[in-house]
Amino acid sequence: MQGIIATPSGDVWAIGLSKNQLLYFPKGDPAQGKIICEGFEIEPCKSMMAPFHLGIDQQDRIWVTNAFGEHVTRFPASDPAKAEKFNTGWSGSGLGIDSQGNVWVTNRLGNSLRGAAVTADAIATLKLGGNGDEKLTRAMAKQKGGREGGSVSLLRPDGSPYPGSPFTAGGLPGPWAATIDGNDNVWISNFAMPNSPITELCGVRTENCPPGFKTGQQIAPPGGYVGGGLQMQTDLAIGPAGDVWVMNNWQDIDSCFGTPDEALSTRCGGQGVVIFFGMAKPVRPPQIGPARALE
Repeated sequence: MQGIIATPSGDVWAIGLSKNQLLYFPKGDPAQGKIICEGFEIEPCKSMMAPFHLGIDQQDRIWVTNAFGEHVTRFPASDPAKAEKFNTGWSGSGLGIDSQGNVWVTNRLGNSLRGAAVTADAIATLKLGGNGDEKLTRAMAKQKGGREGGSVSLLRPDGSPYPGSPFTAGGLPGPWAATIDGNDNVWISNFAMPNSPITELCGVRTENCPPGFKTGQQIAPPGGYVGGGLQMQTDLAIGPAGDVWVMNNWQDIDSCFGTPDEALSTRCGGQGVVIFFGMAKPVRPPQIGPARALE
């Protein structure tokens, strides 16, 4: 299993990457849980390719990223079979929905030909019984921010691309998660080099950005925000005090695969959580559904 969310109505949705599946728990009741679909025969699973993360918008529609695809999948929570696909970028990971229903998607491998090749190589490796994760993570570890790095796509509520999307920047070497703050600006974690940055992008409400900034433009310094013991990150979140919480997930790729030296065998997992105090506009808890500013 990979992504899981609770909706404003109390339902719980979860997705499974390896089995390409979608699960539903009405009102969060495990006894009523059921598999909506699995594999590639039935919608919406037919429109997924290793589903990774999901979110729900203001119109009660579920959006799903795809780790081995170049698109996101959308379907009504009331009728999952009515699935649609929208192009984004290679190896979709995180997803955030702002106050206006726009959908921000992190593409770990960006939109380059290199990203397409790495994705195809990972899929082929999996089909031959190999480790597709190793192919993906080693490729991301070599990325730098820019055209050959990761990217962030922005879709309007109708699924059409926002002008200028997808966005690239020096602080997006391997974007993983996206979270929205109370100003509708977007914070991105990265899983790339050993000391990956986090970054902030200007959202659709540009009045909340520095003067002259456009939607998708990086507000953070050229290389993103660094330091504080940041490693290879996965999720990040913003609290009601405006603190940005960042999860260090990995620290040494070579210790994660094969049989590493005993002295290095515990260096795969990341070292704790890094907190950037008060950097973001606070959001209202609990964080269920699109972000809401804390007034």
